[in-house]
Amino acid sequence: MSQQGYVATPPYSQSQPGIGGFSTGFGPPTSSLLYGHYGDPNSSYSAPQTGMSKSTVPFGSSAPVGPPPPGAHQFSQTNLQNGPSTPGQQPHRFQGPPPPNCTGSSYPSYSHQSQPAYPNTASSSSTTQLANQLNTMQINNYGPGATQSSCMSSGHPASFQGPQPPPPLAQQQMALPLGSQIPPPANNVNGLCAQPSLPPMARQDGIPGSGPPNANLQQLPGQPPGPGYHPQQANYGPQMAGAQLSYPGAFPGGPAQLSGPQQKKLDPDSIPSPIQVIENDKTSRGGQIYATNTRGQVPPLVTTDCIIQDQGHASPRYIRCTTYCFPCSSDMAKQARVPLAAVIKPFAIVPANENNKPPKPPAYIFMIDVSYRNINSGLVKLICDELKTLLDKLPREEQEESSAIKVGFVTYNKVLHFFNVKSNLAQPQMMVVSDVGEVFVPLLDGFLVNFQESRSVINNLLDQIPEMFADTNESETVFAPVIQAGMEALKTAECAGKLFIFHSSLPTAEAPGKLRNRDDKKLLNTDKEKTLFQPQVNFYETLARDCVANGCCVDLFLFPNQYVDVASMGLVTMYTGGTLYKYNNFQLNSDSPQFLSDLRKDIEKKPGFDAIMRVRTSTGFRATDFFGDIYMNNTTDVEMAAVDCDKAVTVEFKHDDKLNEDSGALIQCAVLYTSVSGQRRLRIHNIGLNCSSQLADIYKTCETDALINLFAKSAFKAILSQPLKTVREILVNQTAHMLACYRKNCASPSAVSQLILPDAMKVLPVYMNCLLKSCVLVSRPEIPMDERAYHRQLVMSMGVADTQLFFYPQLLPIHSLDLKNDTVPAAVRCSEERLTEAGAFFLANGLNMFLWLGVNMAPELIQGLFNVPSFAHISTEATLLPDLDNPYSKKLRSIMEHIQSQKPYTMKLMIVKQREQPDMLFRQFLVEDKSIYGGASYVDFLCCVHREICQLLN
Repeated sequence: MSQQGYVATPPYSQSQPGIGGFSTGFGPPTSSLLYGHYGDPNSSYSAPQTGMSKSTVPFGSSAPVGPPPPGAHQFSQTNLQNGPSTPGQQPHRFQGPPPPNCTGSSYPSYSHQSQPAYPNTASSSSTTQLANQLNTMQINNYGPGATQSSCMSSGHPASFQGPQPPPPLAQQQMALPLGSQIPPPANNVNGLCAQPSLPPMARQDGIPGSGPPNANLQQLPGQPPGPGYHPQQANYGPQMAGAQLSYPGAFPGGPAQLSGPQQKKLDPDSIPSPIQVIENDKTSRGGQIYATNTRGQVPPLVTTDCIIQDQGHASPRYIRCTTYCFPCSSDMAKQARVPLAAVIKPFAIVPANENNKPPKPPAYIFMIDVSYRNINSGLVKLICDELKTLLDKLPREEQEESSAIKVGFVTYNKVLHFFNVKSNLAQPQMMVVSDVGEVFVPLLDGFLVNFQESRSVINNLLDQIPEMFADTNESETVFAPVIQAGMEALKTAECAGKLFIFHSSLPTAEAPGKLRNRDDKKLLNTDKEKTLFQPQVNFYETLARDCVANGCCVDLFLFPNQYVDVASMGLVTMYTGGTLYKYNNFQLNSDSPQFLSDLRKDIEKKPGFDAIMRVRTSTGFRATDFFGDIYMNNTTDVEMAAVDCDKAVTVEFKHDDKLNEDSGALIQCAVLYTSVSGQRRLRIHNIGLNCSSQLADIYKTCETDALINLFAKSAFKAILSQPLKTVREILVNQTAHMLACYRKNCASPSAVSQLILPDAMKVLPVYMNCLLKSCVLVSRPEIPMDERAYHRQLVMSMGVADTQLFFYPQLLPIHSLDLKNDTVPAAVRCSEERLTEAGAFFLANGLNMFLWLGVNMAPELIQGLFNVPSFAHISTEATLLPDLDNPYSKKLRSIMEHIQSQKPYTMKLMIVKQREQPDMLFRQFLVEDKSIYGGASYVDFLCCVHREICQLLN
């Protein structure tokens, strides 16, 4: 069937030769191309398919099942029936002839319970025992009007009748009308993409919808599916087969040179705008109720605020999918080459009521590097002073008066110092462990204590630590033995927990895990570059595995002023579900607010400990690959020493049989974990997706934001085993294949010179280009290796909203503030063309904040924000805005606080004045422009993708 889409003029109207590795016609490659799959060592897991039609296991008779949450259904088997259909939404109309309407079919609804109680088990249950519990669990789903007695009294499964989803939505397209014809470029070793121009864009109609709009839901772009990534064996996986494509801008150099006549410039406003897509969705769906009672519906974008009404399927806060309609066969999936994946954030913040059964609570151990540099900089005193306040804010259950979490303290340099802070002591006692080769815990009684009971002794200790090491000259440190000691302490106490490690230098002292400086710029752009992302020694992988087995999570706060090998030191943090923070060249006055804010948020989080997650599916497909801050000892169990509200696991699926349009595709995520009070609990999320034999249905339900999350994580894993050039080429190839399949099978007939983009994926090229230009995938000596490894690790645990902002920052024109109401200025596109000398712009990407000031900005704005008389008087040294009592200051600080509150990391503000040195740093975040490190502009990349599509179709 044909579908309307976005259409654009390509850079070249002539036929192009096929891409290496592909046949001349569009179809399967001549070689076995593992499209988009990167051979990562521990990431490729082939999980056996497990059906979801039944999930039963007897709960122990003594195990209480908590009261049903408000408005829920309970059933012991999935006995589902078709319900009434729900009207679909009318599509937005574009000018042009409509193609034939799509047809849909009915299918059953599927309900879920997000937080059922689980029988109390020991916190120290082994992985095998926990896996068995998950294998044999019974799903309890509560629905409106149900009671516990009525649900549990019968041995027969309860029937659940729910509504049907709306008919398939009409697809929209955008047309970029024919412009100047550009001859094919001469062969160029620098890459495929030069700088041809594209003509302006126009729109064509979509297909009329088959029913009236749904009041509860407004359909949105979703995500497309494709064959799963095959498991890799080998050390870090074998090399990837497939076409070798070049990247625009010819990484890492500049753009390729183009032969032929000079082309007229393309108006940037004529190509798809992420800002417009985001704002359109906010306009159409912002503030509305999104009910999850319909299978396969596409949720609002992550950038749209709405009210989630849980009516059976998992909230998009928990699960977002790359597409909400899976192809019915693997052949169809291979043809579309759209990944089938779900981004799962099992501990996303939502109101929840849970039972309280306190066996052994977790413990927090604070481990402070007291080497010369940390003492001299004042960092140790800063940490100790802050802990005296923060320990009152340890996470607790809502019904508890105080936290059940116990605390312990260790300091270290070349040796380790354990402290006895038992409540009956007058003074804390120190015990030194100097044998760091065979670390042991010198005491148990008095090491892990209740803060409320030992408050005076702990405060005494925190006062003494800076003085105790004030005269130290020791500059060498150990690192791995510190983690070993903390893990052994938790193991001896038979509880799970978290280590908070504050460290500043490369661990060069003689001890297990000793590291050397291996920051070798000569390895960039070679096959050995991938080794810089791998741990330097195998010891850290073994240590990470032991930590996960013992429920020991590691949060690492780094304060480096030179290379510290983040790829090695951060490995344990990544595998244990911990969080890595890094403060380069830490200065007490300017960097303390950012660090203390991160520390407060980290300590106050309410994580689940010693967690095991399983993802089950209905018949016909299975989970194959898992991406995140996780460890997997087998192909089915995702293990996390801890998981919190900011951690997301991305799961990719693969067909192993045909799917049925009537029954759909069902996904269940079950997480078994220990609560902050020590209770063993089970959290379950279920979601149902549509299935279709029509490719158009797949494309129109795609969610681009979730797609980029998957592509980023899979690419960032791939660089452990593949050259960066190969990884970049695979990303370009994947983009071209998805869009070529849409053009060939779904779009209305049009001139070859037009680029056609599905409406739901019209900003995929700009987001993909942002990913390709990220510092992780760009090999340049100017970018510190530690910074690249740090960004790689952060992205691996991000949810969809975080990767969306990270790769395409938010840029707000502050000079357009409306002081009469609470509205935020509409965001503008991330391009230098949007900046004005008379303006002021605020930019945020989740890690950084900038306030860019034009040289001719209004005096009243200067006075209102900085309380100085002129532009020349503005200081760029400040990292916080002054707290002024005027409308400009209050409004901007309110906007910044709101954006900050939604992100896991505290963003340090940098004030940038136009035409001064930091201006170049700011412009790196204007992602639609050409990068100073060689990345292509949005326009150039769009031309590159179009040329690749034409080659595939020819």
